[in-house]
Amino acid sequence: MRAVVVREFGPPDVLVVEELADPRPGPGEALIAVEAASVVFIETQIRAGKGQVPAHRPELPVIPGNGVGGVVVDVGDAVDRSLVGSRVVSTTGGTGGYAELVAVDVTEVVTIPDGVSVMTATALLADGRTAVGLSHVAQPSKDEWVLVEAAGGGVGHLLVQLARAAGAKVVGAASSPAKLRVAAEAGAEVTVDYTKPGWVDRVRDATGGVGVDLVYDGVGGDVGLTAFGLLRDGGRFVVHGMASGQMTELPDDAVARRNVTVLGLGSMPSVPLRELTATALAEAAAGRLRPTIGQTFPLEQAAAAHAAIERRATVGKTLLLPRRS
Repeated sequence: MRAVVVREFGPPDVLVVEELADPRPGPGEALIAVEAASVVFIETQIRAGKGQVPAHRPELPVIPGNGVGGVVVDVGDAVDRSLVGSRVVSTTGGTGGYAELVAVDVTEVVTIPDGVSVMTATALLADGRTAVGLSHVAQPSKDEWVLVEAAGGGVGHLLVQLARAAGAKVVGAASSPAKLRVAAEAGAEVTVDYTKPGWVDRVRDATGGVGVDLVYDGVGGDVGLTAFGLLRDGGRFVVHGMASGQMTELPDDAVARRNVTVLGLGSMPSVPLRELTATALAEAAAGRLRPTIGQTFPLEQAAAAHAAIERRATVGKTLLLPRRS
């Protein structure tokens, strides 16, 4: 099979396609012929060897990729063979996804509902479960004002949709006209470019000067700290990303003084992630959750995919397509 292999940490061009032996499914595993592989920001950080992401680096060489969609082509011992031929999505345990074939733990496999494409399901595998979990944690409600940072990104535009479905009013903050369009199409009543002067005033004007009730902080750094200043006293601040390269560092005294509830990925419901994925796929099948697949790359262009994410030139979800056309 062909797979993207990292043999040293570094810039995107360390992602190189190689021919490797086909994997075989072990006991309790399913072998998936990968039609789409999710590409996420944290994978660019791991590839670069940046220490602040995981506490430990993967051993090299490694095939990156933690999320795939495709068709089960074989199963190992103790797995029901009726799964063969099923369209599924699955996490991989952290590595192995940027490849034509990957063996995964069958307990992580989620069957794709009828009417949902493999690409759509793969786009919702990580981002959908994250958005569903964060929405459960934050509980946006009718007539609240919600500020979604990175609202044109994979998770952000799904959070916009879920907040709107809950009856909230949404300000979508993004960093380019294309991303602002995605946020607006997802349902944001107001969109602001947080790279432009005056964006804070636009948010205050939209909310009648009172600020927002809930912030989804997917950018971090100075943008996250500025968004914290837009939050009304008693509001909720949900930290879930660092598109800027840094997490938001909130002043403890201000959090306490303003009675702000700070939440994050660790606050998500204590249910298996595959259940959150199944919920996201069910929402997609019902037409209530629509991922935006902004760009796709063949396996040979994995480096270009990482480079685009790092320079923040992507819109919505980024996928690798391992199958040869």
